[in-house]
Amino acid sequence: MQFHHHGYVSQDPRVLPASGTGVERPADLPDQVDVLIVGSGPAGMLLAAQMSQFPSVTTRIIEKRAGRLELGQADGIQPRSVETFQAFGFAERITAEAYNIGWMNFWGPDPEHPENIRRTTRTADYAYDICEFPHLIVNQARVLDYFAEAAAHGPGRIVPDYGVEFLGLTVHDEDEYPLEVRVEDAGGERTVRAKFVAGCDGARSGVRDAIGRKHVGGISAHAWGVMDVLVNTDFPDWRTKCAINAEAGNILHIPREGGYLSRMYIDLGEVAADDDHRVRQTPIEAIIEKANAILHPYSIDVKQVAWHSVYEVGHRVTDGFDDVIDGSGRTPRVFLTGDACHTHSAKAGQGMNVSMQDGFNLGWKLGAVLTGRSPESLLATYGAERRPVAQQLIDFDREWSALMARKPEEISDPNDLATYYLATAEFPSGFMTQYTPSMITGPDAHQSLAVGFPLGKRFKSAEVVRVCDGNVVHLGHHARADGRWRVYAFGDQDGSALSAWATGAASVFARFTPSDADVDAVFDVKAVYQQSFEEVDVPSVPALFQPRTGPLGLTDWEKVYAAGPSKWTSTDIFSVRELSRDGVVVVVRPDQYVAAILPLEGVEELAEFLEGAFVPAD
Repeated sequence: MQFHHHGYVSQDPRVLPASGTGVERPADLPDQVDVLIVGSGPAGMLLAAQMSQFPSVTTRIIEKRAGRLELGQADGIQPRSVETFQAFGFAERITAEAYNIGWMNFWGPDPEHPENIRRTTRTADYAYDICEFPHLIVNQARVLDYFAEAAAHGPGRIVPDYGVEFLGLTVHDEDEYPLEVRVEDAGGERTVRAKFVAGCDGARSGVRDAIGRKHVGGISAHAWGVMDVLVNTDFPDWRTKCAINAEAGNILHIPREGGYLSRMYIDLGEVAADDDHRVRQTPIEAIIEKANAILHPYSIDVKQVAWHSVYEVGHRVTDGFDDVIDGSGRTPRVFLTGDACHTHSAKAGQGMNVSMQDGFNLGWKLGAVLTGRSPESLLATYGAERRPVAQQLIDFDREWSALMARKPEEISDPNDLATYYLATAEFPSGFMTQYTPSMITGPDAHQSLAVGFPLGKRFKSAEVVRVCDGNVVHLGHHARADGRWRVYAFGDQDGSALSAWATGAASVFARFTPSDADVDAVFDVKAVYQQSFEEVDVPSVPALFQPRTGPLGLTDWEKVYAAGPSKWTSTDIFSVRELSRDGVVVVVRPDQYVAAILPLEGVEELAEFLEGAFVPAD
């Protein structure tokens, strides 16, 4: 964490100085806003935290609840989400209170006594095989708390406007604030004008209905009970994630944070065609009885039920993620995120995770357009990028749900569920998303220069040595969700081509950086030398990598790294990420996805790419 560059700080450095709309922020919802976020779920709160980094933009988030969420339904946190938490500054704290999924065990009928279950497979979880981040379980309410803190502590000082319900909206394209939004609060109905609205208001989204979008898909004829419980039990794997298949049905069992609480998804079986959702009225006593039948010869003695519900598996994707329905090509004004545009079962642990990535994708784009950094055409990439991800999620969840719901006689290999779980790990972990070429994702002509950083995928970090102090750090962990682009310049063997690139690229970055802003206000440019950190000649490092920023003009020493091994690491990022020893430049978007791969001699190509994504400053 870097601070003091605006002067000495003696208090919590996570609380950034208020600026722009964060200074004397009005307590009441204004009549006009730039961005109105509807709903304070995972997508909405992440979006608010991101928009707080753009204090010149007036952003408000409304929530019909009277206050913070106390009991969240979602709890699975995939590694990509933890990586995102790291960018927002709270990964370590939430990891400390969460349950870390280290193993997943699989249980099936005992061949000799099929009325009983036995453990068939014990598998290590996939997280640390894929990345440096864990696979966690923690209450959705706590996730929202952390994002609320990030939003309130950002320069924009965004806090939810609770007790405000969305009623509808009308679009007036000719106006500066084209969206007329009707809301209701304690004082009655009123109208708020907005430039953009983000519908983060769940599966029964009023925003979705207001713009005429429809969920496409249906509900399967299978029901599941879910309960968060505190129990005493003789089941030996109570504190290990388990998939349990029995003659009596199926259970997905997930220990939760705190050391005692667990969640159980209990198979309630097929639903009759004429059930008319009556299965949703199944009493908790019946769900517990079914759980005990599946667990036989083990049992649970439930001491407390913290929460429970019954749902029928549904798989739906909205027919569009914004309000541009007529194909006119106009700028989208209303956006849908999370459950408002995709719903599915909870058993794959994807809902909250994918929703947060919706918010991350949208937030920096709104900020870039409203601050004049990027053209309005950037906003069309939100739906173009996120809708295919939602469809992939539905397809994955449909297959996983079907495998989980099988009867024992339908299973030929007792290890096939474990095999599927591990073989498909990259998708549920959140790392399979790959955006296709667009104005913010370039062509793959130079992909061979950086094989380990696939274009359109998230930037996969690796250890490097910080030259100024010799400390080992993860290169990607320095990035924060502050709306800036990251540019990683990996040097050639003697550093001469890197120096030449820095000289040419400096004027390119200046073209898109406001003259009254810090030189790294839009692009955070870092150098990685091939040598060991002791061998890097700091005085000869180009000024681009040692900028002087802030009102005091202090030198930033933390943009120069070395790939050579040291006492504390044997990792060479050039080797582990298959980077060209001739050097390569990797451009990364604010949401951590690789946008461009260019040779060191490709300064003109860099300029051409940025001209498509940015508006020249001043």
